Amino acid sequence: MSNPFLSFSLKSIVLLTIVFSIHLFILNSLELPLFENRIILSYIINLILVIAIFGVLYYLKNKYKSQLGFLFLFGSALKFAVFFIVFYPFYKLDGAISKLEFAAFFVPYVTGLILETISLSKWLNSIDETNP
Repeated sequence: MSNPFLSFSLKSIVLLTIVFSIHLFILNSLELPLFENRIILSYIINLILVIAIFGVLYYLKNKYKSQLGFLFLFGSALKFAVFFIVFYPFYKLDGAISKLEFAAFFVPYVTGLILETISLSKWLNSIDETNP
């Protein structure tokens, strides 16, 4: 695919689907509940945010090329804001965040962050090579 946004979107969907399957496999192997702790919502929201943030950066790449790093950091802050708005109140109902609750949000968050970082790095390097 020559369009970085479409390629990234497809990679994100495939990678997070694989990680979600592995996550469920591990939970099942440990005989833990599979679909508690808003795990499905967490993967979906993280996927949407990862694609949306990359899309915004792709859209703004020419106008704000020198500020893309800061915009990326803003996207990461946005993801944490979503966590505190959507997930944190639910997770803190019992007074503590369990390891399973933490993993339900953190695993897709970190997976998306790693994919975003690697993809944006490659993409920005290719922009620099084509536009000296």
